[in-house]
Amino acid sequence: MPTAIPHPPLESGPQLQHLQNKAWAYFQYETNPHNGLVADKTAPDWPASIAATGMALTAYPVAVERGLLDEHTAIARTLATLRFFRDSVQGEAADATGYRGFYYHFLDMHTGRRAWQCELSTVDSAFLFAGMLTAAAYFRADTPQQREIRELADLLYRRADWAWAQAADGTIGHGWRPESGFIQHRWQGYDEGLLLYMLALGSPSHALPPAAFEAWASTYEWKHAYDIDYLYCGPLFTHQLSHVWIDFRGIQDAFMRGKGIDYFENSRRASLVQQRYAIDNPLNLKSYGEQCWGITASDGPGETTRTIDGTQRQFYGYAGRGAPWGQDDGTLSPWAVAAALPFAPEIVLPTLHHFIHTLALHDRHPYGFEASFNPTWGGDSACGWISPYFFGINTGPILLMIENQRSGLLWQLLRGCRYIVDGLRAAGFSGGWLDAHGKRS
Repeated sequence: MPTAIPHPPLESGPQLQHLQNKAWAYFQYETNPHNGLVADKTAPDWPASIAATGMALTAYPVAVERGLLDEHTAIARTLATLRFFRDSVQGEAADATGYRGFYYHFLDMHTGRRAWQCELSTVDSAFLFAGMLTAAAYFRADTPQQREIRELADLLYRRADWAWAQAADGTIGHGWRPESGFIQHRWQGYDEGLLLYMLALGSPSHALPPAAFEAWASTYEWKHAYDIDYLYCGPLFTHQLSHVWIDFRGIQDAFMRGKGIDYFENSRRASLVQQRYAIDNPLNLKSYGEQCWGITASDGPGETTRTIDGTQRQFYGYAGRGAPWGQDDGTLSPWAVAAALPFAPEIVLPTLHHFIHTLALHDRHPYGFEASFNPTWGGDSACGWISPYFFGINTGPILLMIENQRSGLLWQLLRGCRYIVDGLRAAGFSGGWLDAHGKRS
């Protein structure tokens, strides 16, 4: 491992602001201002991602508060996005934008129509709705434009037909295609679907019953790794994305009451497991260690096998990497470490310092951290292979989770969203701020 270069430690001041500034730049420059759609990644002629668009809607309040965007422009961008989704084609046609109130995973950046033959995605629609509800919670002034933001966000969220997306076993399906119907896979086992279920249970128009959440939670896997007990999911991002919007500190559902922790603490434990896995380094991958970890769903070097230092290694392209069980080819994702900051700052800050100052992975590009890198791949650089692309769903969590660590802005906004509160209560959550909210209302 390269010798660390002495630099001041990262603090919750100028250095973290610098990380946020770089992450924000993606949304500043990779958004179509006419319809609000955000590019999935920086590859030429690539489509928009509705999840990245939801993160952009969430990012505008942060950008305003941090002086990165003036309120007038934030309102204009937000309205352009919401009006586009209000007016976009909903129907069974193969080139529609959505159906039953949900939206296709990828949309043409200019026309807003379905790209490729992608699926109508329930979870990516959930990230989009969460961004809409964030905008409604932030823009509260009694002006025509801000009232329209609130009205459109409410309209679009209410339009989603959650019962249509529910599978026979009570869980929510991954999605649907007009050519073939529902996708076989369902949201089972703990993952980023936590937010999805809260939105489905909290809907004022098409709410799923609490039994849907119970069906999902019945598929959880409680595991033990490196002397840590936790609710398992391998990719690090799955322990983060729902927490962008919902403050799970001090509130518990039946499962977490039985374990004596909450989902926030569980994400802390998952982060610690990732670091300890990297220290253990069972596959003897290059550069893994105490300050070099972060395995998640990510871009990768590509589907190939190479012999490196006498060992045959299998590498992958974009894949759902995970630890300590799961696919691992040596690819690490700095953004996923940054997004873990609220859970475990004591291990995240030194690791970010290493990525920034020793491996020089951050400051050479206007958007900050590349999506992923693979030191095991080899080459002239200590970083080995580095992804040539940036992704909206990677840069978004950097900006947003750092803000939650610094100010709790997004958590505070969504605490006041009655749909989120209703979803949490329907799922059986209680305690902490949620009980206090009930006393105030």
